[in-house]
Amino acid sequence: METEQLRQKIKDLKKNLTKVIRGKSDVVDLLIAALAAGGNVLMEDVPGVGKTTLAKALAASIDGIFNRVQFTPDLLPADILGSSIYNPRDANFYFRRGPVFTNILLADEINRASPRTQSALLEAMSEHQVSIDGQAHALPLPFMVIATENPIEYQGTYPLPEAQLDRFAMQLTLGYPDENEELAILFDRKEHDPAADIVPVLNCQEIIRIHELVKKIGLEKSVAEYMLRLIRATRSDSRIMLGASPRALLILSRCCQANAFIEGRDFVLPDDVKRLAKVVLPHRIIIDNKTKYSGVTNLAVIAEIVDSMKAPV
Repeated sequence: METEQLRQKIKDLKKNLTKVIRGKSDVVDLLIAALAAGGNVLMEDVPGVGKTTLAKALAASIDGIFNRVQFTPDLLPADILGSSIYNPRDANFYFRRGPVFTNILLADEINRASPRTQSALLEAMSEHQVSIDGQAHALPLPFMVIATENPIEYQGTYPLPEAQLDRFAMQLTLGYPDENEELAILFDRKEHDPAADIVPVLNCQEIIRIHELVKKIGLEKSVAEYMLRLIRATRSDSRIMLGASPRALLILSRCCQANAFIEGRDFVLPDDVKRLAKVVLPHRIIIDNKTKYSGVTNLAVIAEIVDSMKAPV
């Protein structure tokens, strides 16, 4: 009964998000799967397609804390994590929490901050804590980073380091809406913003419970071996300089479990692996220059590996 109630609330969450972002139900499904898996999401796309709007709509749909940080070249790690403040009255230092102490953190245009500032999120994204002055501070749970970046403006930006990319469960792209959906967006916002009408449909305790239920989704040995073959194939492909890490295998498995849970199943299918591999793996590999300059993308390489790999029946 509890499981069915939570699955119904996930459907309500999707309704919330599709009211704000039209014609992108596949991306909405993947974002919700990342939330259910306890992962972070990198949204890379051209300006104005709704990356920030989607992140804010997700935050508004859960009864949790939401903070937004606009990443700029002069942003410092302390601006995100917080810092110790000296109080002269009692001659003690007190920790002032930064915006990372939240449930949903929107890191807007994350690639505009320096590598030093970007690295400040590494511990938070993987261990859900931050260390300041030698002391660890636990973050609120659930905790999720939704980062956005613009792929076409390179002046004043810094590429995300591989260690940070590996901590994003998925990399999603919205793309432009089709003609009918874009016209509907125009009339939706003619007099009123639909995002203003969003009400929470889930709370933090329910999301934590979803995380627990997702971990119990069955993973048959042949499906697990199929995932492992995909991961290891990225390490032996001559076009790939850096293949997917063991962390990628763990995150791919958890995202597949989350997708199965959302779809009402108690087990992972090979089709879950095929679908999720194309958003979990591309940003975790580095292709060689010859492949890159020939116009082949990371996604195309992963898609070719997935399509050529025989899946268990």
